[in-house]
Amino acid sequence: MSDSPWVDHYETLQLSSSADPETIERVYRLLAKRYHPDNDRSGDAERFNQVRAAYETLSNAETRAAYDANYEAERSRQWEIFEQESADADRDDDQRIFHGILSLLYIARRRDPFKGGMAPMHLERLLGVAREHLSFPLWYLKKREYIEILESGLMAITVDGIDKLGSGELSLPADRLITERAVGDERDEPHILPEFSSALRDLE
Repeated sequence: MSDSPWVDHYETLQLSSSADPETIERVYRLLAKRYHPDNDRSGDAERFNQVRAAYETLSNAETRAAYDANYEAERSRQWEIFEQESADADRDDDQRIFHGILSLLYIARRRDPFKGGMAPMHLERLLGVAREHLSFPLWYLKKREYIEILESGLMAITVDGIDKLGSGELSLPADRLITERAVGDERDEPHILPEFSSALRDLE
């Protein structure tokens, strides 16, 4: 058995695993022409070699049969690995953003209990997170009723959001947290991420 990492040749050729030989041939010629190193506009030697390797495997009945015998099992295994790594990273990122949003909105609400809120563009700037990456966290926090929209159109933390922030459920490792007491003089406040100390000054 080869020690080389498994490659999804169908994915390389952008084909279904049920593609017939004529389709494989036609798509190969199209992609080979596009990625050939001599093509000044779209040449890509690495992609060309990948396309050629995929074609060599799938264009031969015997090598394709051998490849197909383990295709679904290998594809499932690769997908599980990708999904687990991706999911772990996404959860960590989301947890940090959840905490960041609630921390900033808590500070704004604490300073003005009735009107204290922030606009999405301010959260984007202070968190250093692109707007498209805030869509899911904001949707989740709204659905959970941890944040609300004020009459002014600003977003504000709710009572449930304050309780959530102080519950420890959103806690990150201790060496990545400080309390607001480190940048103010309050007691028993929810944990605020270190990088939000500058946000406190901006909100003053």
